[in-house]
Amino acid sequence: MTDKKKNKTRIAAVGDIHVRETDSGKLKEFFTQVSEKADVLLLCGDLTDTGRVEEAEVLAEELRACSIPVVAVLGNHDYERENHEEIRKTLVKANVNMLDGDSVVFGDVGFAGVKGFGGGFDKGMLGMFGEQMIKSFVQEAVDEQLKLDGALARLDSDYADIKKVAVLHYAPIKATVVGEPEQIFPFLGSSRLAEPLNRRGVLAAFHGHAHIGTLEGETSKGVKVFNVSKPILAQQGYDPPFYVLEV
Repeated sequence: MTDKKKNKTRIAAVGDIHVRETDSGKLKEFFTQVSEKADVLLLCGDLTDTGRVEEAEVLAEELRACSIPVVAVLGNHDYERENHEEIRKTLVKANVNMLDGDSVVFGDVGFAGVKGFGGGFDKGMLGMFGEQMIKSFVQEAVDEQLKLDGALARLDSDYADIKKVAVLHYAPIKATVVGEPEQIFPFLGSSRLAEPLNRRGVLAAFHGHAHIGTLEGETSKGVKVFNVSKPILAQQGYDPPFYVLEV
């Protein structure tokens, strides 16, 4: 009899690790433990605390303790000082698979990733109307939606029967930001990100950003969504704070 467990991919995920320059040596044990419990690690944005390249260099050094593939997207904190390209390059040199509208495959699981953007959810989603500044804000969310859809479409065209997982920073649904003040929901994510998840048959999506949101939710089509922000995982009793899903 075949052991189906052998065909499972264990995905560990965490967001909002907010690495600082003073964190040198503090994360090696964390990444060692992740490597023992999972086959792939997802880092869901806000990799650095203030968007400094030096913080990314600390993270790159800490990741030397990680012996499994790492897939990551950037978050809003990583854009804070307009150093996001240097941060990306620093982590790519450390063998991190940085996604921004593209994908990577390990075994029979394909990971598509974007940062995402805000704009609100469901009936409260901001429309493309009014001043140019508002239109530009909405266009950013649309652009992220299209990048995610393109990455998922390429997985469909290049691989047969691939299991698709989305890696985001901003939330694609309202359910996983519940707990945050409702006034800031429009800045925590956008329902536009859920559309490609539903249409492309994504198995699960992981995001961060909402530090006091809700761990689990699902899209209107039943796609599982996990808010794996580090503070949420810690509050939920995950020690060390990472979430593992077998697919």
